[in-house]
Amino acid sequence: MRIVIAGGTGFIGSPLAEVYAEEGHDVRVLTRGLADGDARHDPGTGKPGVTRVGWRPSGAPGPWAHIVDDADAVINLAGESIGEGRWTPQRKAALRDSRILATKSLVEAIRATATPPRVFISSSAVGYYGPSGAEPKTEDSKPGDDFLSRLAQDWETEGRKAEGAGTRVVLLRTGIVLERSGGALQRMIPPFRWFVGGPIGSGRQYMSWIHRLDVLEMIRWIVETPSVIGPVNATAPHPVTNREFTRALGRALRRPSLLPAPAFALTAMFGEMADALLLGGQRVIPAQAQSHAYHFRYPEIDIAMRGIFGE
Repeated sequence: MRIVIAGGTGFIGSPLAEVYAEEGHDVRVLTRGLADGDARHDPGTGKPGVTRVGWRPSGAPGPWAHIVDDADAVINLAGESIGEGRWTPQRKAALRDSRILATKSLVEAIRATATPPRVFISSSAVGYYGPSGAEPKTEDSKPGDDFLSRLAQDWETEGRKAEGAGTRVVLLRTGIVLERSGGALQRMIPPFRWFVGGPIGSGRQYMSWIHRLDVLEMIRWIVETPSVIGPVNATAPHPVTNREFTRALGRALRRPSLLPAPAFALTAMFGEMADALLLGGQRVIPAQAQSHAYHFRYPEIDIAMRGIFGE
């Protein structure tokens, strides 16, 4: 297969490109690290392997656009990290532009092709649902009305436009992706190592998490499952409260999880981002994946922690 990945150098995209290349697929990774339209084959990835192609997503196709023609899958993982830095107006604009412009560019390229790709998987996030307490949310649930929710809605609206080209569109609403080498978990570990880890705020807010391996396998499963269409929650089937999560992390690290981070301090430090990412929460259920019999390798938090830390 020919697989095109935007955001293929990141926490999810990099291992996804690697596993596809190892299986002998032709992988094209769109990157800002090369001049627009330039291509460079990654040595050591075999043939066809991984080829990096430069792009500058502006909302329109560029000289890179031909690579989506007749692709088996276009996977859009592009977007700046939500958790990096306080949400100033400038930061919010950068978060929005990095998602909306990249998605627009890919969709316009898809719509201009002679042979559209079979499937377009476009990232979204469980922030779509907004802070929602203990109420379970499935793909059929209504969106929220905070910054992250509105961003996810606009992001998905752009992604859906690829349907007009006859391409199957899947919107991947990803939860907190867990792996010790990066992402949220990498930042959570140091306080526990120093015996000062614990719940955030009340600890009652739900965390909709997923092991990184399950995200990779779910994307690959979506590519190969034509009946999967529309929004898909990329979360484990058993979300947990923040208190339950920190206890599981403490057990895996053999450290206590007793010292809470007070809500007022987090709000003072991070502003709006604290309410959206740390103190709010969503209890998101992967109903689409379950109804299509996707098999989770790590359905429960303790199983995931053992897998991550080798206990």
